[in-house]
Amino acid sequence: MLRIWIAAALLLVVPRALPSQALSVLHIKIILIDSQKNATPVPRHALLISDDPVTAAPRRVMTGIDGTVDVRLRPGKYTVESDEPIAFRGKTYSWIRDVAVAAGRDAVLELTVDNAEVGAVSPAPPGSTAVETDPSFLLPQWRSSVVAFWTPTARASGFVIDAKGLVATSQRAIGDVTSAEVQLSPAVKVAGTVVAADPERDVAILWVDPAAVAAIPPIPVECRQPSTQRSIAAKQEILTIAAPLSGERRMTSGTVLRVGPRALASDFMLASGSTGGPVFTADGRVVGLTTISAETDERARRDVPVVRIEEACGAVLSAENKIKSAAAPAGTHLSVEPGVAFPEDALKAAIKGRAGNMNPYQMSSADFDVSFITPVLVFGAARQADQASRQRTSLGPPEVRTLLDFGTWAEYVGRSPAVLIIRATPKLVEGFWTTVARGAARTQGMTLPPIKHFKEGFSRMRVSCGDAEIAPIHPFTIRQRVSDTDAINEGFYVFDPGALGPHCGTVKLVLYSEKEPAKADTRIVDPKIVQQIWDDFAPYRALSVIRP
Repeated sequence: MLRIWIAAALLLVVPRALPSQALSVLHIKIILIDSQKNATPVPRHALLISDDPVTAAPRRVMTGIDGTVDVRLRPGKYTVESDEPIAFRGKTYSWIRDVAVAAGRDAVLELTVDNAEVGAVSPAPPGSTAVETDPSFLLPQWRSSVVAFWTPTARASGFVIDAKGLVATSQRAIGDVTSAEVQLSPAVKVAGTVVAADPERDVAILWVDPAAVAAIPPIPVECRQPSTQRSIAAKQEILTIAAPLSGERRMTSGTVLRVGPRALASDFMLASGSTGGPVFTADGRVVGLTTISAETDERARRDVPVVRIEEACGAVLSAENKIKSAAAPAGTHLSVEPGVAFPEDALKAAIKGRAGNMNPYQMSSADFDVSFITPVLVFGAARQADQASRQRTSLGPPEVRTLLDFGTWAEYVGRSPAVLIIRATPKLVEGFWTTVARGAARTQGMTLPPIKHFKEGFSRMRVSCGDAEIAPIHPFTIRQRVSDTDAINEGFYVFDPGALGPHCGTVKLVLYSEKEPAKADTRIVDPKIVQQIWDDFAPYRALSVIRP
């Protein structure tokens, strides 16, 4: 507080400067680590920011629910200090730190235990506040309770609600599936079965092996109490935790825009894959889950709807009854993605010697054109597309476009995961009578272009390395629309980077179509293609991330 009085005195004699430089951003983050190595963000902590030398009264800012705050400042030197100390785990913490803000560049200031002034709690300093008493301190404990869902066509979030293995999410987010893969952590993914779904209320409950979630605290959903609406009002602060497609679980704050009997409208800014996560009030009460807007009005579509938690109770009770006499899903750990991305420097180096050739490695079956896609090919094709856009030239042959158009999985591929993708695209063929009609027209001196349609939709794929079948990390599907009313499925399977290589001896693909789902079309992959795939991952293997 002393700096405030000093600054006020200086204002009487020092004229306030009015620099004209553009503003930069100072990112401030306060994180405390307890004895169990748990990271705890410090929310709602007031900080005073003074320029150096002082020319004005300090600017007061406050960290958000995630312990961060961004401040726009002119270039110069500043002092950042706590307005009052905070108490945490029996000690008090406060900070006084100097920071330089350069023109045209953001600055970062991390306030931690290591750079804090530490004191004893007893007796408590006047005005000090305990981090543990802040309502938002309750929320980080639920981060591990939030999970990710993978289905063939969607990626969503959800949350564990029961020690018996029940997990809740938005039914719209996962679609009309009967099962999903549930990612509990970066290293653990298990199978989940949909045991209750309520499309009208937009709630789905999945069941996983209880042993898989034994160490995860369930987020309480109160459905046994009398049915009373939990009070919530417009302009009230709410928070959600999600497991987005890119990055770690994160907490996002927002505001209630409108209140309805079944749902709320919020101004959450959610990253891809975040839909289905739990929503809390600032005091830690669960009030709903995020979902996808079904509105046609453009204004309403921009808002993120929140299903009120009371709407989930019917599905929760139905799920609890169903699992009483049923066998739990298997808790076998499923394949997960490598923990390290393909380094961009290695990708740049890999495409230098390719002379612009970024065609996928291809083969055919009776019904499908099959493309083998590595991160090197995707990265190179993206670079070509960027150059073509700037030069306003063609993107190249259709094969290159296969490396750029991934439908709903475009953002997933854009993360450059170190994985092998096998894409099975239905072939385009001309019908018998269309061919006859074109031949008849030709005899009359008329030339008609071929009129083609997709032959068969994709059903599933099996891949073998020698005698061993390789489980995919993700058995995705791309739904390609061919008309206003019709669509067709492509296979888009994701495999470990070391799954296929010369060590297999023989690589075999078995493909099934939607028309004949029991009829197998078996193809042997050309060893040259297998070698090309293996060579593309050589820079990644050189980093000792994987082993053959």
